[in-house]
Amino acid sequence: MAMEEMRMTLSNRIIQDVIPGLAMVFMEGITVGLTIMTKTVMARGMSPFVFIAYTNVASSILLLPSFFFFHRPRESFFNLSLLSKFFFLGLIGVTLAQNFAFMGLNYSSPIVVATMANQLPGFSFLFSIVLRPFGQVEFKRPSTRAKSIGTVVSMAGAVFVAVYKGPALWKPASTISSSLPPWPLFIFGSTPESWILGCILLAGATLCASVWNIIQITTVQEFPDARTIVTLYSLFGTAQCVIISVISERNLSAWVITDAMEISNILLSALFGSIIRSCVQGWCVRREGGPLFIAMFKPFTVFIAVSLGFLFFGHTFHFGSVIGSFIAAMGYYCSMWGQIIEGEENQIGQQHVPLLHDETSCSP
Repeated sequence: MAMEEMRMTLSNRIIQDVIPGLAMVFMEGITVGLTIMTKTVMARGMSPFVFIAYTNVASSILLLPSFFFFHRPRESFFNLSLLSKFFFLGLIGVTLAQNFAFMGLNYSSPIVVATMANQLPGFSFLFSIVLRPFGQVEFKRPSTRAKSIGTVVSMAGAVFVAVYKGPALWKPASTISSSLPPWPLFIFGSTPESWILGCILLAGATLCASVWNIIQITTVQEFPDARTIVTLYSLFGTAQCVIISVISERNLSAWVITDAMEISNILLSALFGSIIRSCVQGWCVRREGGPLFIAMFKPFTVFIAVSLGFLFFGHTFHFGSVIGSFIAAMGYYCSMWGQIIEGEENQIGQQHVPLLHDETSCSP
């Protein structure tokens, strides 16, 4: 009986502690894999605008049935305030962010994409400072200091990646290079000369994600139905992406997709982005009690991208990209540590001044 209880306890501990972490590492691995596939199809000639348009259309087709048949909004969303927020969520979080991101990928590599994605906490912290009234930023608080240091370190790493190439830390042997086919199945990186432009575009995508987070918070406060928000801003973003793609890509032959890899990449990206990732992340958030658990695994994309490039693609790594990516990841975790401290400070504050908390929360 005791052995059976120990087995049950061990099984529950594995499900509670190990499986969510493995699931998030697996999600980051899929993200890097799809990034490499996208890099490959664009390097072989697929227009980024066509890829963005088709992927968003496929995502919307996957989202709509569940919204209309299995979900009924509890409140009406047909008012100008909400519709304008849905429009800007789609414009900033889908249209602008994706166009910047995939154009940046076109000029760089998955390692640069992963590194620039780690700038999101830093941009969000800077926006929180700018949007607060002057004098209300408490730099003496440990959480603020940690987030400040993390932002500086993370952005320093990003600049290091963008502007400094440095000596080669590892270069594929000539025998390995000569054994690769003239047109490999997957393509990992571009020439380093375009990395600065790629970093600028990817920084623009991260900036859009930070602004999107702010608009999303205000939208949820006004309309707390998350599934309706996701569906409607995705529809707005899809319509905007199609319009921009049609204007930008006027070559009709570019819209004809016959390559099996291009079709599979569009479908897999749509399925992963609209259903799989949100389901797995939602399950992990419910298991671990908050979205911070999800954020802690974001730097794993850098490690996965470097490992794949080293093992399978004969990628030449330079001092600037490797060290800069490591510095950016350390800054990211420092910012996350600041958020953890901030949560603890807020809990302590609520416990010590409950009357003040109640008064402010009830004030008009």
